[in-house]
Amino acid sequence: MITTPFISRKGMTRRSMLGAALAAGAAVPLAAVAGPAWADPADPAVAAARLMLPVPTGPYPVGTVQLHLVDRSRPDDIAGPGHFRELMATVWYPAQDVERYPVAPWMPAGALQAFLADVGFSDLVPLGPLTAGHVGAPVRRTGRRLPVVVFSHGAHSHQGDHTVMVQELASHGYAVVTVAHQYDAYTEFPDGRIAVPLRDRQAPTLPGDFATDLRFVLDCVEQLAAGCNPDVDHRELPAGLLGSLDPRRMGAFGWSKGGTATACAMLADERIRAGLSLDAPMQMNPPLAGDLDRPFMMMSAVFTRATDPEAAAFWSHLRGWRLNIAAQGAVHVSYGDNEALFPQVAKLYGWSRQQLQDVIGTLDPDQAVKIQQAFPLAFFDEHLRHHRGHLLDGPSPAFPAVTFLP
Repeated sequence: MITTPFISRKGMTRRSMLGAALAAGAAVPLAAVAGPAWADPADPAVAAARLMLPVPTGPYPVGTVQLHLVDRSRPDDIAGPGHFRELMATVWYPAQDVERYPVAPWMPAGALQAFLADVGFSDLVPLGPLTAGHVGAPVRRTGRRLPVVVFSHGAHSHQGDHTVMVQELASHGYAVVTVAHQYDAYTEFPDGRIAVPLRDRQAPTLPGDFATDLRFVLDCVEQLAAGCNPDVDHRELPAGLLGSLDPRRMGAFGWSKGGTATACAMLADERIRAGLSLDAPMQMNPPLAGDLDRPFMMMSAVFTRATDPEAAAFWSHLRGWRLNIAAQGAVHVSYGDNEALFPQVAKLYGWSRQQLQDVIGTLDPDQAVKIQQAFPLAFFDEHLRHHRGHLLDGPSPAFPAVTFLP
């Protein structure tokens, strides 16, 4: 097992949040919920300690499969001569006959162990949350292809950090492809290599690099749509996946740096018909050039147009349908799985209300999860499926914390 060295950088990341909680004495030993590596998931005590993600609200069960991708148009100078940009991606989709297929973990065990090592718990292998995705389950086929959304994570994170949103979309009939951006993500490759965020100014980890990853993933979506398997290891794909995706209905979304990357990719690639950013700073390199005439939605928390000049400048370049909302009490991590997971951690470990709010803000966690499930779905339904509802029209009594910013 090879692990790339990691040195922390400034920025609000999952790693720094957990590290801050540990430093403040907010967390008890992870062994209380982790147990040893050989812990039996069927053990009632283990099951009771496992963190849970909310069940998707859609009518379809969810399937998932990993793809090992290599972009041979991009040499990898960090890895050395003869190497090319290497990515892990995961496809989530509406499935059928899922009972015989195991559920996917929120994060691969090796990558999660590497993450824990970075925060000082290298001897623990936690029983992290399970997702709603069933590995390898057959795709639900209806005679019509599935709209596709690609997802880009934030800095020093991993491709599962917004699983609540991802599996929600899949349960409503979308194919969602999440990507682990090499050198800025915790991920695990099929041969057992573990990759973690790397501090190296030469590493391709700028928003523009993420955007190029997204565009390459779109190429791979087109291959899947055409009946070709882009996995470099030629691993078997779930029944029905080939030919099931619709390359004419593709969107993108991302959190933080991933939201900036979404905007960069959309400006460069007309295949992305609708884009959504989750509290993205919009610090683009190279600087923003040109206008965007396709639908774009911003869900703001810390990086608001009122406080972030780059976000305001990006907004001024949106010439098509546009919407900016914010949830009162939200912090940078509020539009992600933290809102579902950290309240459970707080309960298990006896955190005070203030300790929990220091991590996830004052937005009610249940309301935060419902916002994550409802608003991205409404956005992509309207602009990829032309199913127009009323949620995006203005304030709703069902979501009192959500403000529509003019």
